[in-house]
Amino acid sequence: MKIEIKKFGEMLMSRPAGREAYLALSAYLTKGVDRQELLEIDFDGVKVMTPSWADEVITKLAQEFSNIKLLNAQNSTVQATLKTLREYSDLKI
Repeated sequence: MKIEIKKFGEMLMSRPAGREAYLALSAYLTKGVDRQELLEIDFDGVKVMTPSWADEVITKLAQEFSNIKLLNAQNSTVQATLKTLREYSDLKI
């Protein structure tokens, strides 16, 4: 399954917005999906992503799914956010 993060916007900045995005994902996209299935998270088109938004979405997805691949994550804010989450939220991807 592939999740295109840009569908939630180009500038992903607040914890409440991240919480809404996660609730939408869990209700419509990932509900009933095998937790061992490959989950591709595509950051193409994302201009800004903050740790607060990503903690609500990426960290929670990583806790649910064991097989995650990050795509198009070269953007400097995406890289910085993932680094922060790995350090402070125990993100394992």
